[in-house]
Amino acid sequence: MKEYKLVFTGTTGAGKTTAINAISEVPAVKTDVANTDSTLNKEFTTVGLDFGQLNLANGDRVRLFGTPGQSRFDFMWKILIKDAFGLIILIDNSRPDPLADLDVYLDGFARELTTTPCVIGIGRTEEHQQPSLDDFATVLERKGFALPIIPVDVRQPHDVILLIELLMAQAEADMHEESLSP
Repeated sequence: MKEYKLVFTGTTGAGKTTAINAISEVPAVKTDVANTDSTLNKEFTTVGLDFGQLNLANGDRVRLFGTPGQSRFDFMWKILIKDAFGLIILIDNSRPDPLADLDVYLDGFARELTTTPCVIGIGRTEEHQQPSLDDFATVLERKGFALPIIPVDVRQPHDVILLIELLMAQAEADMHEESLSP
């Protein structure tokens, strides 16, 4: 049996805790506390990490970790991404500047993104259609990244599984590309 570490990151309220809860086969561990930041419209916020687990049909296990969303906890980002198989960045399209939010995570994980497969899920796109997925792709291009971007509803397990499947496909493509290199 193999174990894989997968990290969910993104802004506060983007749905990291919800995504992990949607697919975890064990009760998720959360480090939520009462929110004291008046700029955030939520009762609780993650200050340490979220943790869940997904068992694959072949017996392998995926350990799911969620980072705190607030930049003041970015030291946890570096701790949690260590030895991760992949990274899923979740962005809330209803926030004031989702493109700037994406920049924060691309910059925060810039070194890791050179070797770690990553996909980006954009939430709340039905109610908030701007910025568009093309706008996000432009940010990625400007930063020198070619990463999959899809709209997601993290409350839906099939959407979260789709993010993971895209991540696995990207990892397989990277391994194939490496095997072809001289």
